[in-house]
Amino acid sequence: MSFASIVSLALGAILIENFIFSKFLGICPFMGVSKKTDTALGMGVAVIFVMTVASIFCYLVNELLLVPLNLQYMQTVAYIFVIASLVQLVEMFLQKMIPSLYRALGIYLPLITTNCAVLGVALLNTQNGYSFIGSVVYGAAGGVGFLVAIVLFASVRERLDATGDCPKSFEGFPIALVAAGLIALAFMGFSGLKI
Repeated sequence: MSFASIVSLALGAILIENFIFSKFLGICPFMGVSKKTDTALGMGVAVIFVMTVASIFCYLVNELLLVPLNLQYMQTVAYIFVIASLVQLVEMFLQKMIPSLYRALGIYLPLITTNCAVLGVALLNTQNGYSFIGSVVYGAAGGVGFLVAIVLFASVRERLDATGDCPKSFEGFPIALVAAGLIALAFMGFSGLKI
C-alpha cells in the first residue's frame, strides 16, 4: 500500500466517511458523553484505541481462523467477541490508572462494546477487502474521525450551555440535535472531496 493511498484512506475515514456525521454510527456515546470537552476527549481516545486494536484483531481472526475454516458467516459474532474483550481491557485499565475518567465516562464506557462504529469499522474492513495495513489505518482514522466529531460537538454544546440563548422548548437535548444536524451538514461539504 503506497503512502498516497494510506493518506487518502485516512483522510477519507476522518472527513469524508466520518462514522458519526456521514455513516451515523456510534450516536449513543456521541450524544451521551459530549456535554464536556474533557470527557469527550477521553471517550474519543478510548474509541481510537478500541477501533485500532479491534481492526488488528478482527483482521487476524478473519484471515487466520474464519476464512481458512470457511466460517465467514460467523464474522459478526467473532468480531463482537473480540470487541467486547478489548473494551473489558480498556475498562479495567481506566479503572486502575485513570479513575476520574473512568467515573466520568460512567455507563458509556461499557457501551463502546455495543458501539456500532467499532463493529462497523471491523465489518467495513472485511467488506472493502482492506489489507492488514489498510485495516489498521482505516480503524485508527475512523477513531480519529470519531474523536474530531465528539470533541467538536462537545465544544459546541458547552458554548450553547454557556450562552443559554435559545427558546425554552429547545433547551437541552433538542438544541443538541439541531447542532449535531448542522455540523453533519457542514461535514457533507467534504463528500465532494476527491483525494
